[in-house]
Amino acid sequence: MTRRVALLVLAAFVLIATAGQAQAAGYRYWSFWDRDGDQWAYATQGPSTARPADGDVQGFRFSVSEDSGDAAQPRGTADFASICAKTPAEDGSKRVALVLDFGTASDAPSGETPPSPRTACAQVSPDATTADTLAAVAGPLRYDHNALLCAIGGYPKSGCGEQVSENQENQNQNQNQENQEKQNGSAAPEEKNISDDDDGGGPSVGLITGIAAIAALAAAVTWQARRRRNATD
Repeated sequence: MTRRVALLVLAAFVLIATAGQAQAAGYRYWSFWDRDGDQWAYATQGPSTARPADGDVQGFRFSVSEDSGDAAQPRGTADFASICAKTPAEDGSKRVALVLDFGTASDAPSGETPPSPRTACAQVSPDATTADTLAAVAGPLRYDHNALLCAIGGYPKSGCGEQVSENQENQNQNQNQENQEKQNGSAAPEEKNISDDDDGGGPSVGLITGIAAIAALAAAVTWQARRRRNATD
């Protein structure tokens, strides 16, 4: 009986841990990339310390991801010759091609619409950092007190590397879709799927019910075991 109770308690912990993992989605932030041949490589330095060389291609992508291993890469043209074709070389300066991908509607903070991806050719001094190249062609920029890049071209308007739960991501995606439909004049009648007293951030009703059932079963098994021991005595 004791073994059965232990297994039930272990099942409850597994259920709680699994539910907690399902809530996590990652962080919403600008990732920084270097172009290595025909591939993107996650940058090993921040924009304020990296110093690109003349002819380099660097990219930025706004998205929600857990870490660098699953971060979304910049989309679109990433060829220096194409991006800087209309910017002739000049003595005493360097040219750096930038790929700026503002992400998708599902990655956008609630109420914001990502601008279309674009490229830019920055012509800056030879010792300029990546932050300098961004400031030259993609302002306004916004940083937090830890020098983390928060916004490029004013996007997003607020927030900086905040953690995003799966529920929040789904709610933002639905909200952004509704806003887009309203702008297009095709919004469907609003439906309320969450009760007024449900903040959407706590454990689901199914999870609570499951844990309660396991706890009740464990208590019943314990009581039955004690009853049998008393009867034996």
